[in-house]
Amino acid sequence: MKKVVSALLLFTALAWQSPTPANEFCGSIRNRAFQDDERIDYIVFYSVIGIYINAGNASFTAKIEQLNNKPVYHIVGTGSSNTSYDWIFKVRDKYESYIDTATLQPQKFIRNVDEGGYKTYENITFNNRENTAVTTKGLYKVPNCVQDVLSSIYYARNIDFSKYKVDDKIPFSMFLDNEVYNLYIKYLGKETIKTKYGKFDAIKFKPLLVKGTIFEGGEKMTVWVSNDANHVPLRIESPIAVGSVKVDMMGYRNLRSPFTSQKNFR
Repeated sequence: MKKVVSALLLFTALAWQSPTPANEFCGSIRNRAFQDDERIDYIVFYSVIGIYINAGNASFTAKIEQLNNKPVYHIVGTGSSNTSYDWIFKVRDKYESYIDTATLQPQKFIRNVDEGGYKTYENITFNNRENTAVTTKGLYKVPNCVQDVLSSIYYARNIDFSKYKVDDKIPFSMFLDNEVYNLYIKYLGKETIKTKYGKFDAIKFKPLLVKGTIFEGGEKMTVWVSNDANHVPLRIESPIAVGSVKVDMMGYRNLRSPFTSQKNFR
């Protein structure tokens, strides 16, 4: 139940050990997976003894806006615990990323979270030409094509998984908490999954997670995304410090392409 939105946001905490040339994901990738006014909604389920309860919700929206006279995708991810569970652990999270529409590189990232009374605010401005990031703590050198937590999700949705074999590792670098992380997702192939929303053909992988207050580091989390052009995250499952969490897609609006992976409705 802790980090309601982070279960989704950190599924792309990703990195760099792959036979694929590094420049494939640096400047050449183009957006074919999402569009202006897309919205995807999720329910977060929490379990201690094998019974999942509805503990919170999360949503992600994409809007085309202007930042410094350039068109950007303004991506917003929000998450909150259900009010009936606030007395146990109250979560009110908001993440924002402004992504260049041409390169899918982040220009600005804002994190404003309140998790059980722990509050964090982060504001990052990226300079892609100088490969720097300016935060509330100072100026940092970052790799070429670095991503933030939220931009990573939308960047990863544009991966062409057909190029990979099972157990291949697909690389990204990410800037978080004033540090650069070299991480990856391990491609696990295709699988049919059944959720409360319906049955889907899915692509399955495991992200290498950054160790945090709730998620352990390593390949403990499993992610399924739709096996179509949208690559919508459908389900995330992971053990956490106490119990486990499952995040399921429960609604969407204005997808870019037909949702062909969906086999039936609720």
